[in-house]
Amino acid sequence: MDAVLFDMDGLLVDSEKIWFQVESEVMERLGGDWRPTDQENLVGGSMPSTVAYMLKASGSGADPADVAAWMLEGMTSRLADGVEMMPGAAELLAAVRRAGLPTALVTSSLRPIAEACLDGIGRHNFDRVVTGDDVTRTKPDPEPYLLAASLLGVGPARCVVLEDSPNGVTSATAAGCRVVAVPSVLPVPQAPGRLVVGSLREVGVETLRELSAASL
Repeated sequence: MDAVLFDMDGLLVDSEKIWFQVESEVMERLGGDWRPTDQENLVGGSMPSTVAYMLKASGSGADPADVAAWMLEGMTSRLADGVEMMPGAAELLAAVRRAGLPTALVTSSLRPIAEACLDGIGRHNFDRVVTGDDVTRTKPDPEPYLLAASLLGVGPARCVVLEDSPNGVTSATAAGCRVVAVPSVLPVPQAPGRLVVGSLREVGVETLRELSAASL
């Protein structure tokens, strides 16, 4: 294992509930309703896909750029009050850094949202940060994880990714990485090269090394 790559929303920070609040407010502004099943359709996705879904679901003729701006303002204003880290996240990040392993944060969120979260997560925990602004194709495409591995100067096959969503797991797997999945909103099945756990409290550096070394 040469590097460890971390997703952000729902994996390191408990932000999915914040996304739901903001999406609900924006959807009301568009004249529609927002349900948990709507969020399930979007978890792990990008801002453009979220905006397109909301406009279609509401039947609104609003400018997509305006809707994205409302979403961005809603998220950054809430995150400015601080973020709640997921159980075991801070401890795992600290252990990975103590082990001297290169790290990257890989998120579909836009950079202003990632920057707002990084103050709480700890910028020092990541050598590189890849956001939705940095790629042409977001998760579930492999581009975000391929870019992160390239920026760290390591091969994807020697990276272990920690993810919470099916989109993120698909992205990491397609990039050739081993994956630890900690499902949040949606379930993630077991598969070769993948470890599914209930919490980051179940994961240590040795766990990651064993997964990386295991044959498919």
